[in-house]
Amino acid sequence: MNALVTDLPLQPSSNAPVHTVLGACPHDCPDTCAMVTSVQEGVAIQVRGNPKHPSTGGALCTKVARYTERTYHPERLTTPLKRVGPKGPGQGAGQFIEVSWDEALDAIAAKLKTIAQRNPQAILPYSYAGTMGLVQGEAMAGRFFNRLGASELDRTICASAGAAALAHTYGASVGMRMDGFVGSKLILIWGSNAIASNLHFWRHVQQAKRDGAKLICIDPRRTETAEKCHQHIALLPGTDAALALSLMHQLITHDWLDHDYIAQHTQGFEQLKARALDWPPERAAQVCGIEAQVIVDLARDYAHTPPAAIRLNYGMQRTRGGGNAVRAVACLPALVGAWRHASGGLLLSSSGFFPKQKAALERPDLRRLALGDEPSRVINMSTIGNDLNRAATVDFGPRIEAVVVYNSNPVAVAPDSSQVVRGFAREDLFTVVLEHFQTDTADYADYILPATTQLEHWDIHASYGHTDVLLNRPAIAPLAGVKTNTDIFRALAARMGFSEPCFTDSDEALCRQAFLPTDVDLAALWRDGFAPLAVAPAPFANGGFPTASGQCELACDRLARAGLDPVPDYVPNFEVPDAHALYPLAMISPPARNFLNSTFVNVQSLRDIEGEPVLEMSEVDARARSIADGDMVCVFNDRGRYHCVARINQRARSGVVNGLGIWWRKLGARGTNVNEVTGQALTDMGRAPTFYDCVVQVQRA
Repeated sequence: MNALVTDLPLQPSSNAPVHTVLGACPHDCPDTCAMVTSVQEGVAIQVRGNPKHPSTGGALCTKVARYTERTYHPERLTTPLKRVGPKGPGQGAGQFIEVSWDEALDAIAAKLKTIAQRNPQAILPYSYAGTMGLVQGEAMAGRFFNRLGASELDRTICASAGAAALAHTYGASVGMRMDGFVGSKLILIWGSNAIASNLHFWRHVQQAKRDGAKLICIDPRRTETAEKCHQHIALLPGTDAALALSLMHQLITHDWLDHDYIAQHTQGFEQLKARALDWPPERAAQVCGIEAQVIVDLARDYAHTPPAAIRLNYGMQRTRGGGNAVRAVACLPALVGAWRHASGGLLLSSSGFFPKQKAALERPDLRRLALGDEPSRVINMSTIGNDLNRAATVDFGPRIEAVVVYNSNPVAVAPDSSQVVRGFAREDLFTVVLEHFQTDTADYADYILPATTQLEHWDIHASYGHTDVLLNRPAIAPLAGVKTNTDIFRALAARMGFSEPCFTDSDEALCRQAFLPTDVDLAALWRDGFAPLAVAPAPFANGGFPTASGQCELACDRLARAGLDPVPDYVPNFEVPDAHALYPLAMISPPARNFLNSTFVNVQSLRDIEGEPVLEMSEVDARARSIADGDMVCVFNDRGRYHCVARINQRARSGVVNGLGIWWRKLGARGTNVNEVTGQALTDMGRAPTFYDCVVQVQRA
């Protein structure tokens, strides 16, 4: 059975001294908060935001403010576990037995050696942003899998379509500084529920609103953020590019343009102009499911309310045309010269500003020791359901024989989860999972290795919402029986006979290797817990985009050379709802407010707030199916079906249902979650998943 935390430190005495330790939030949120942990007699008693960090300002989200509940959770794993029963959940006390670390690591290394002797590319790492830390993420793990010669993982599941789009427009994932939004007079919050997922940006927005800024939310769902804005534009999922092109149509036909900025700092305007003129408001309104006048008014506001700023987020890129949609929206600030202002422009991600020393941390040069000149096989994490079930072929390569999962929970979070489950349930697949808890994925493991939480290890963090580097110091010693990710991969490397000196680097040394002293003030970072990058308040006021041309590429030469359309366009969804079709409803699956993907789902206080898995429906769609608020419903399509509770409210527009995620399957109704119905088709660029490109039917269960 699961090893539980039964030897937690005693409750500290109220008279014992309290000291504080500076750290950083590890989770997949743009804010990357600076944390302060209060420690008494070796026990973390409180986690709060660092008031000295300008972006954090002393505040944490509800989820991370409860971080001690996660570290001291009664179901925290503290002993390695070996599977002795059948794979999958619900198999009873005989499913796993406790083993020593030496026994587990020896057995894992022996199995990986055997597979690697046949073909190391039959081994696959699977990881993502369970921690955003550069050290506990891919530093020592990258060294291990590179030296092993394992297949490479294409880490696409969240942001790669948007990242590719920004690279083809701005040259990298760069944009406004988050603090610039304070001075904006018009803020478009596009595809983002900032109140739930970007709290500190929302603080700046609130100040701008008090100073007279107009807030407009563009989102299929009437989110908590949309409710606080002056206007909500509820377009259909996957139609953002049509809206952006129609806004351009209005800017061009009314000559609401900054001709000087366009001439000096962009390329491809004439090509973009020709595309935009095909999108009058009436055409776009029909595609987007909104009124044409809404587009006309939005374009006028955007052109005549400087400085105007756009906060884009990743929800809008989770459809077939997601990359083109991001490109289209990203072109807008250059057309009106919004980049001239510190409070104008666009922010999707600031990650491209960070000069991370990725090669030094992960050592891709080590692959040559295992593979020589043979190219690496690359597996897309978003198609793991298909790929685990594929046989060996010349094109695909060897059948996947082993998966090492860390910082991820693919059985819950990957699309088309019935196929993911089928793959992980293979008896001939050797699976190792590094985890804090027995997640849905851990249920299918052969070995589960208990890992440290953020309060127990060193790490260093970039951000995709602000421009500060953050350092995380361990606030407490690791609970007895758990190890850092880095220590686990060091131990496996030693057992595999990898003798390169890089496998002995300490975690603190890895933190120091992540950035060059010429790029980051390391003394300030170690002293204060954070250090800002030298990013100008208006970084592109005079152009200087990190493209080859130095310009904002409205038409991208690289795309043209690859035989692709160089100009952003509207690309319809793979799955378009039709009232007369078998599956007439579009479904999006945004995160529940108190979860972060599948993280925190097992924190009881947060799950109590969420209650249960829900599907938001409009009154029109519910009435047509005789569904009442609170009914248990079945959501289904050709891929599968899942059950949840219907909530009839104004958050869902007609024709669209919102399946809030991502619940652990075993904590949801009937052992499934929303990804039972999402698909494995990929986006137009970036090879990303299309979670929000999904049609379903709903009926009372």
